[in-house]
Amino acid sequence: MKEINIKNVAITFAAALIIWFIPAPEGVAENAWHLFAIFAATILGIILKAAPMGTMCMMAIAFTALTQVVAPGDAGKSITKALSGFGDKVIWLIGISFFIARGFIKTGLGNRIAFLFIRVFGKSSLGLAYGLGLADVCLAPAIPSNTARGGGIIYPIMKSMAISFDSVPEKPETHRKLGSFLTLNSYYMNLIASSMFLTGTASNPMCQKFAANLGIDITWMSWAAAGFVPGLVAFFVVPLVLYKLYPPELKKTGNAPKMAAQKLKEMGPISRNEWLMLLAFFILLALWIFGGALSIDATTTAFIGLTLLLLTSVLTWEDVKSEKGAWDTIVWFAVLVMMASSLNELGFIGWFSDLIKVQIGGLSWQVAFPVIIVVYFFSHYIFASATAHVAAMYAALLGVGVSLGIPPMLLAMMLGFMGSIYGVLTHYGHGPAPVFFGSGYVDLKIWWLRGLEIGIVLLIIYMVVGGLWMKVLGYY
Repeated sequence: MKEINIKNVAITFAAALIIWFIPAPEGVAENAWHLFAIFAATILGIILKAAPMGTMCMMAIAFTALTQVVAPGDAGKSITKALSGFGDKVIWLIGISFFIARGFIKTGLGNRIAFLFIRVFGKSSLGLAYGLGLADVCLAPAIPSNTARGGGIIYPIMKSMAISFDSVPEKPETHRKLGSFLTLNSYYMNLIASSMFLTGTASNPMCQKFAANLGIDITWMSWAAAGFVPGLVAFFVVPLVLYKLYPPELKKTGNAPKMAAQKLKEMGPISRNEWLMLLAFFILLALWIFGGALSIDATTTAFIGLTLLLLTSVLTWEDVKSEKGAWDTIVWFAVLVMMASSLNELGFIGWFSDLIKVQIGGLSWQVAFPVIIVVYFFSHYIFASATAHVAAMYAALLGVGVSLGIPPMLLAMMLGFMGSIYGVLTHYGHGPAPVFFGSGYVDLKIWWLRGLEIGIVLLIIYMVVGGLWMKVLGYY
C-alpha cells in the first residue's frame, strides 16, 4: 500500500504556504500565525490522508524547528520546544495504557470476559448486544485504543456469533438476520464506553491537556464520575432504540450461550498470566480512583501497572517494542499537543476565541452552550479522525464558551464526551468504524442514516442527563 499521496501532499503544502503568506490578522503575532499555518496544514494532511499521521507529525516537527516560530532567533530552543510534547505526562499515560492493553489481548483475558458476558446475556439478539457492550465497557478503563478494543476483541467475537446464526457477510440476504444489528450496536457501544473513562480512547487525554491549559483540572476520577450516569443511560437506551429502528430478523439466539461456553471450555481454566493481568487491572483501577488521595499521579499509576506486567513476564520488552499503535500514538499525540499548546502560549487561541465570541457574544451561556455542543458534534462530518477534530476545535470552543460564562467543567467534560460519541455519524468517524463497516453487514446509506438518528439520541442523553448529573456532582 502506498503511504504517500503526492497530490494530497502538494495540496497540504499549498495550504501551508497560502496561510503563511497571508498577513497576520490584527492582534496576532507573526510567529503565532506562521505556527498556525503549520498546524492547519498538519491537520489538513491528516484529514486528506496525504501521509500517515506519524509522517505528517515528523514534518510538523521539522518545519516548526526550522522556521523557529516557537522561539524566533534561537535554533536550539526551537528544536527543544518542538520536541517538548514528548515530555508531557498525558502523552505517556495514553502510551503506557496501550502497552497494558496488549496484556488483555496476549493473555486472552479480553476474549474470556466477552465470552463470559455472552454466556450470561446471549439468549436473545438484544441480550447478545448488551453482553458484547458490557464487555467493551469493562475493558474500556484499561484499553485506551478503542480500535484495539472494538476491532481486536469485540469485532471478531461479534462476527463469529453472527456467522454461527447463518448471517454471513458474503450473503446480503442474510445480513438483517443478525449481523447488521450487532455490527451497528457493537460500534455504538464502543463509542459510549470510550466516552465514560479518561483512558477510554486516545483523544480523551488530549481534551484533558487542552482543558488544563485553560486552568481546568480534569482527573481520571472526575471524568469517570461525570461520564458514568449519561454513559449508563446511553448503554441501556441505544440498543433498545436501534432494536426498534433496525430490528434483527432473528430475535432469539438460544445457542449463543452454549457457543460461548464451548469457547470458554476450549480456553481452559484461567491461566497464571490471566490472573496476574486481572490483578494488575484492579490495582490500576484502584490507584486511578484513589490516587489523588495517595498523591499518586495517573501516569505514575500506568507505569506501576506496566512494571508489574513486565516483572511477572505477562508482557516482555519485545511486546512493548512491537506495540506499533502505542508508539504511533505517542508520536502524533506529542506533536499535536506541542503545537496546540504553543498556539495557546503565543496568544493565537485567545485571539481566535475572541473572534468567535464576537459572533455569538450576545447569547446567554444557557443558549451558547447547546449551540457550541451541536456545532462541534455535527462538524465531525468533515473529519476523518477524532484526534484531528479535537486538536482543531476543542481548545478554541472551550475558550469561547468559558469566556461567555459557560461553567468551565461542564463545557470541558461535554466537549470531551462529544469527542467519542460524534463517531456514530459516519463510517470513518472514529478508529473502529472502518473495521465494523468493513464487515459488509451494513451499507453506506443505512450506516449514515442510523448514525444520524442515534447521534441525535446520544446528544439528548448526554446534554440533558449528563448536564443534570454534573449539576448534582457540583461541577457547576
